[in-house]
Amino acid sequence: MNLTKVIVYFYFISLCVACRSPQKESAGFFLQITDSYNRTVTLDKEPLRIVSLSPGITEMVFLLESENKLVAVSDYCSFPPQAKSIPKAGGLIQINIEKLLTFNPDILLIGSIITKADVEKIEKSGIKIIAIKEENKIDGIYNALSQLGKILNKSELADHKIAELKNQLSSVVVDKSKTPKSVYYVVGFGASGDFTAPSNSHIHDIITLAGGRNVGDQLQNWSVSREYLFKENPDLIFVRKEDFEFFTKTYPYTELKAVKNKHTYPIESGWMDVISPRNILAIQEINSKIVQ
Repeated sequence: MNLTKVIVYFYFISLCVACRSPQKESAGFFLQITDSYNRTVTLDKEPLRIVSLSPGITEMVFLLESENKLVAVSDYCSFPPQAKSIPKAGGLIQINIEKLLTFNPDILLIGSIITKADVEKIEKSGIKIIAIKEENKIDGIYNALSQLGKILNKSELADHKIAELKNQLSSVVVDKSKTPKSVYYVVGFGASGDFTAPSNSHIHDIITLAGGRNVGDQLQNWSVSREYLFKENPDLIFVRKEDFEFFTKTYPYTELKAVKNKHTYPIESGWMDVISPRNILAIQEINSKIVQ
């Protein structure tokens, strides 16, 4: 397991920004927005050169058919596959401002992992930044798409995509008359410790909307004791596809009833780990296993 990668992924959970309505051209600027750090950013014109340092944002830029505006993305932006061919602006822990400047961006879009202190340093270089910090609710996806629609001048398309996602989510049927099955999403496991989604995470929201009960609903952080895990003894387990075979063959997890009863399922990590529209696919997948 690469726990560093796991931790970085969860800095990218559900996206949200407060934004004012686009101003008319007669006002002298394209858009004025108050971002997640309560900074008012004014865009004089529609941004045509964008750098995204958030996998979730990058994915939504593609969804809004504006990938031609992406001149660079972070090293962690890998979906859709076309994002891999876009020049990389580096990592997220130590921002390389000189490298960012080489892309001559009109705007830099960032998520929660970029601190306000880093934002201030980057701003001094002359790069305009909009911080779209993550939200732990699926509704945050709709909010982010709406705001990105304004930034990208694709509001109508954003509204259409939001309606599509809400329609997909409405197809998920949850029988509230029954006791929900307990669900364990394996964030991390093995010698380095066990990790699952706490109650204040977007993954908790995914499991709940799917009709399950998250086994981490009593947790406030990602770490979980082996004793807690076996006391919960979940009805269903979901594991990243790349970890599935190893997990289901590793003791003591082989003693969990969901493993013994073959109620352990592989799932796409990108559906779960990054807050993005693909979270709806995770909800549908988990729900399908709950009701079968």
